[in-house]
Order: sequence, then C-alpha cells, then structure tokens
Amino acid sequence: MSLKSLPSFFRPAWVRTLALVLSCSFAAPVMAEVKVGLSDWPGWVAWYVAEQKGFFKKYGADVKLVWFANYTDSISALSSGQLDANSQTWSDTLGPLAKGLPLKTILVNDNSAGNDAVMVNPKIKNFADLKGKTVALEQFSISHFVLATALAKNGMTQKDVKIVNLAAGDAAAAFLAGRVDAAVVWNPWVNQIQASGKGNALFTSKDMPGLVPDLLVAQEKAIKAHRKDFVGMVKAWYDTEKFIREQPDEAAKIMSKVVSMKPEDYKIFLPGTRFFDEKANLDALGTSPTSLQAVGPTIAKFLADNKLIEGKPDFAKGVDASIAQEAAKK
Repeated sequence: MSLKSLPSFFRPAWVRTLALVLSCSFAAPVMAEVKVGLSDWPGWVAWYVAEQKGFFKKYGADVKLVWFANYTDSISALSSGQLDANSQTWSDTLGPLAKGLPLKTILVNDNSAGNDAVMVNPKIKNFADLKGKTVALEQFSISHFVLATALAKNGMTQKDVKIVNLAAGDAAAAFLAGRVDAAVVWNPWVNQIQASGKGNALFTSKDMPGLVPDLLVAQEKAIKAHRKDFVGMVKAWYDTEKFIREQPDEAAKIMSKVVSMKPEDYKIFLPGTRFFDEKANLDALGTSPTSLQAVGPTIAKFLADNKLIEGKPDFAKGVDASIAQEAAKK
C-alpha cells in the first residue's frame, strides 16, 4: 500500500518534492492555475482518473496534480501556501483551523467504509470478550481512532484493553503470528487476515459513518482567485465517482498504476471506500447528522484527549459549501 500509515493522524507518509513546470522556449513558464496536492489513498488517487479521462478539461478546470510520497508534507505545503488545495482528512484540517489558518473544505471525496477494521481472533465474539486483551495498532493513527470509537460505542474505554503500539504492517504480522489477540489495521491487511482464516472483523469504519472523511481542502485566497476552476474540479469529481462506480475495472487499472500495484490487487480497496457523489457531498458539507460539522466535535475530542491539537477549531468556518452548490446548478 500504501494507504494510511500516519505520522499525523489519518494518513500515511511518503514524500516527493514539488516540481516546477518549465517551458522549453524563451517564453515565461506556463503554470496550471490550481496546484492540488494528493497522496496515496483511493479517494485521492482517483483524481488521476479525472485527469486521464479528460474530466478536468471537460469542465474547464485548469488543474495541476502534485503527488506527495509523504502525506504529512502535503498538509504542510497547503498550510504554508505552496499549494492552492490539498487532499487531506478532516482531522488533519482541524489543527490548522484551530490555529486560525484560512482553509476551506470544498469537497468530500469519500468516507472509509470498511477499509479500516478491528480484527480479532475467532475466540473473541463480542466486545466483552475483548476486555483485558492485547490490541496492536499504530498509536494516534486512524486505527487508534477507530478503536477508541468502537470501544465507546460498546460502553468501554481504552483502559479496558492493552494497546501495543506497532506500525500497521507489523500489527497485522503480530496478529497473524498469534502474538496479540486483536489488531486494528486497514486494507490490504484486513483482507489478508480474513483470507488467512485466523481472524475476522469485530468492527469496521462502515460502523462509524461520517467519522473517517477524506477531503479537498483549499486556501481561502485560492478559492477567490480561481473559483471557476474549483467549480469545474468538483463537477469533474462527480464524473469520476460515476466512472469508478460504473467501470471499476478500468478505474482500478488507472489508479493502480499510480501506486505501482496490480489492478486486481487495487480493486480490494474499492468496496471499502464510499466515493461521494453530488448528493452525498451536499449532505456532508451541510448540517446532516454525518456532516463534517456534526462529526467535528467527536474527532476534535480524540485529538485533544491525545494532545494532538491545540485550541478549538471552528468547524463551520472550515467548510465552504458554496462551490459544491454552484457545481450542482444545472
């Protein structure tokens, strides 16, 4: 993978430096109007489907996709103004918002809907059975948040289990070797554990709707300067979501090439990723029970409890639904 090994909170880390687009002539360099950062997660890699299928061009969006091998570097690049927009999680956006940075969420690409899971051995049938057991996970990552949420939903706390801090791949290996009773991991490890017959999912991200959102977050000044491009980009996303839904094989072929995987292996990630269409976006950017504003306090509490955030973010201030609303006009 690839997917979400997080040094910050929700995603993994790989780094690639920003590249300047140089002209071959004596003329001034031709730069794309909107520089958008992205890294390794299906909902973000999908932007390459939009690029390769011509959806940006179709809607007049002048977009330059900037790949980051290290996810956390993309967050810093947006916060420092090196990018106009970035693909990042709601949790990783709350910290900058709490510091007063002028960032706006303008699109929800997806929610994790099964790609993250609490995997347990066959002897553990429910959460009561999990009490006192060892659970391997990557501390302060999405896995940690999934476990905390799962325990809270079942009347338990983190004190009821013994957490072993391991990177996701190591956590899966420890579970398969029988060294721990449970592991909180994401795909492809969820699929590998299930296929081994040594474990099954007790709780997944599908059981916590709205709490693991992946977004397009833009600088406020960039929205003002390039509104037309962002509206076109949102429209291109809706075509992308439809393409992935209707032609998953071709979509997987495009996406897998970006992260050097086989298409058949990459397809494992698609069912556990709920790609957001127009209606889902308008709901998520609004005030529905699973909207960004509604789930914000739960995520912020986890961050504050673990001293991962300073100050209180203004959830409403970090969302701009007007771009999606404009894109929805026929």
